[in-house]
Amino acid sequence: MAIKPTILVTGATGKTGGAVVNALLAQGFPVRAMVRSLDGRAEALRGVGAEVAVADLFDPDQLVAAMRGTQRAYFMAPFHPHALQSAVAFAVSSRDAGLESIVQMSQWTSHRNHPVNLTRQTWLMDRLFADLPGIAHTIVNPGMFADNFLRTIDFAALLGIYPVLSGDAKAAPVSNEDIARTVVAVLQDPGRHDGRTYRPTGPELLSGKQMAAVVAEAVGHRVIPVSLPYWLFTKVARQQRVDPLSASVYLRYIGGDMKAGVFEFEGGVTETLQELTGAPAESFLTTARRYSAMPIARQTAANRLTAMVKFMAVPFVPGYNLPRLDRQWDLPIPPNPTLGIQDARWREEHTAMMNSRLLQSVPAS
Repeated sequence: MAIKPTILVTGATGKTGGAVVNALLAQGFPVRAMVRSLDGRAEALRGVGAEVAVADLFDPDQLVAAMRGTQRAYFMAPFHPHALQSAVAFAVSSRDAGLESIVQMSQWTSHRNHPVNLTRQTWLMDRLFADLPGIAHTIVNPGMFADNFLRTIDFAALLGIYPVLSGDAKAAPVSNEDIARTVVAVLQDPGRHDGRTYRPTGPELLSGKQMAAVVAEAVGHRVIPVSLPYWLFTKVARQQRVDPLSASVYLRYIGGDMKAGVFEFEGGVTETLQELTGAPAESFLTTARRYSAMPIARQTAANRLTAMVKFMAVPFVPGYNLPRLDRQWDLPIPPNPTLGIQDARWREEHTAMMNSRLLQSVPAS
């Protein structure tokens, strides 16, 4: 029996990275989980059978050491103002360590002139990895993660309130587990998928109000969608300890790209999961039920009181001032920032992605 290659997973303590680790182990692959420090999450990875390597994504020497003895890798850039530097370090190290393939997490909104710095950096990462000689490269390019819409599951389950920022705009939320299934399908046969871009999505487009109805079914009682202004969402993000850069990306995604129709572009739904894995994408209801079973969403008197206190405290929490943070980070700003959907090149590339089939040859954009 052929020996399966060892696969390096970056961001292994994160939501998609952890799901990739679990999915690879379930398929019998040896996994080296890369972490920043040995903590409880790292020990949990060891507990499920992964080898754990501590390395700094910005340090080429540590990266090469973590890569030695692995053949394939899943790369997800950190949420960091200088994330591009980590990608450059990873690219250089992968060449030095002799990796044979990289599956890269990208962004559907990846665009050279996007207003969000990390999204512009992601566009550069896409091209950086694509140009590595002798290393197969595949982009996984999801739209909105279902997780983004279920961060306030405790409010829905315990108070019957579902905050909405996106108005009537729609997306096809995809679960972390389905993203992981996409990544694993590619890692199993990277040569076949070299140069390709895949967009996993959920099975249907949903507005915020429709998501609230789905969440209501998941939690078993009425849930009211409540449209919140952008400034109030920055307070919710800070209360939930979402780091500033993540808040900058997610809030601008939902408040800008989503309202502009980026996630509805060319129908917004793909058959990527069915074609790659042989099984369809899970429904938003399935994902919501999993979240509603989390400890914070259990319908107990103590949880309900905690949720009420949190909700009532939101207006008094200092919100993130995202423009000020941009200035503090001293991030470069393009002379003419535009959302991808406003750019003819983005529309052309992403039309090709949405209309491609698995067996057709569509280069990574």
